[in-house]
Amino acid sequence: MNVLTRRFRSASLRSQLMALTGLLLAISISVTTLVAVSVLRDSLVTSMDQELRGSVNTVAPVLTGALQGDVTTPVPNSGYLLDQNGNVVASARSGTGTSPDSSSPDLSGMTLDYVMAHDGQGETVGSVGVPERKWRVVPTKLTAFDMSVVVAEPLDRTNAIISGVGLLTFSFGLATLLAAMTVGWVMVTRAFQPLRQVEATAARIAEGDLSQRMEGYNPQTEIGQLSGSLNAMLGHIEDAFDARTRSEIKLRRFVADASHELRTPLVSIRGYSELYRHGALQTPEDVGKAMERIESESKRMTQLVEDLLTLARLDERRVATTRPVDLLHLAYDAASDAHATAPDRTVRVVGLHDSQPEAAWVHGDESKLRQVVANLITNALRYTPAGSPLELAVGLESAVDGGFTSVLQVRDHGPGIDREDAERVFERFYRADSSRTRETGGTGLGLSIVAAIIAQHDGAVKLEETDGGGATFTVRIPHTKPVDEDSEDA
Repeated sequence: MNVLTRRFRSASLRSQLMALTGLLLAISISVTTLVAVSVLRDSLVTSMDQELRGSVNTVAPVLTGALQGDVTTPVPNSGYLLDQNGNVVASARSGTGTSPDSSSPDLSGMTLDYVMAHDGQGETVGSVGVPERKWRVVPTKLTAFDMSVVVAEPLDRTNAIISGVGLLTFSFGLATLLAAMTVGWVMVTRAFQPLRQVEATAARIAEGDLSQRMEGYNPQTEIGQLSGSLNAMLGHIEDAFDARTRSEIKLRRFVADASHELRTPLVSIRGYSELYRHGALQTPEDVGKAMERIESESKRMTQLVEDLLTLARLDERRVATTRPVDLLHLAYDAASDAHATAPDRTVRVVGLHDSQPEAAWVHGDESKLRQVVANLITNALRYTPAGSPLELAVGLESAVDGGFTSVLQVRDHGPGIDREDAERVFERFYRADSSRTRETGGTGLGLSIVAAIIAQHDGAVKLEETDGGGATFTVRIPHTKPVDEDSEDA
């Protein structure tokens, strides 16, 4: 049994389905055949019993006449006259009164008392002389004598009919089973065709072809639903691999750019050091100029390393201490710092859409938000002509959810940024003009730091064109209630 179970479980799903279907059909056909044969047998036996009861009135006078030696009268069924002890005292065979063989029903035990208890009830008995033969008998008590009459008929014809019908039913059922199994095999094979296609597609996917998809199936069917789920899963896997590939490319480019940016000041420092070591710097002015360049490149390299460390910390997304911060306050502080750094510039704090500036509270890390504003101001001062004005616009905008968004804009009126460069200014080490950037001391990481900090605050930063020319960097961060309103509500 265990061997059969293991073989069944190791078979294909199609074979298992066909085996179970065939077993159920075989059981159904067998039960149907048995029920049909049983019903037919009961019907034939009941009909025979009625016939035997009907012939009692015909057979009884013949049997009583046989006591006087008259046995010539034909009877429809064999009859037997029994005394009180169940002994046969007279008999008459159907037809001519003779039987084609010497067999007769086994009437032992049919005493008068037994007959009176089973008067008119049919029953099946054995045969005397031919053991395998069966008879159907109906015993009846005679009213005029203390004797009984038993009318009998062999079950040969009935058994033959039942055997023939049983064989016919079984043969038809077997033919039906074979036809059903053949049709079922074809239908299951066709139904499993999509699964084989799914298997083939999965094999190609396993080989690395993630572009494979399963299409053309009705989404209302199980195969269609499975195909839809697999296609969605493949889409997610392909997106994940694409994202990993892009990340690897970005990482390699980042490492290459960082190595290049660090190599540039190191080469300068090494060059001036070798000049000094070989005695090429003859005058104090030459030495002073070389030391000034070494100090400048050292500061630039230090700033680059600090920016790289800042980006690394931001990439880790460490949880920082946050509290309500007013962007308007940060804008006024940044404007004051810009006045001190570039006295020739006009730096104003204004409101959005030429309105009065208003408080724009956010929940965040104040030191990092100050770094955002400082980087944007530094970028504007560095890449715009001397004396050109700057504006810091602060205010609120309506959000989609019915709330507000705090907005800070840094507007300059310089040459602006080309559309192609505008799409990449927040990438690390990207420069719209690399030569100008190195002259002005930029590392190419300032705007990348801005984008990373704003993303950490669930916000967004966008580059737009200033009306009349120039660049506008717009920072949007979800609005929060100011400290005073929170205190009143508490």
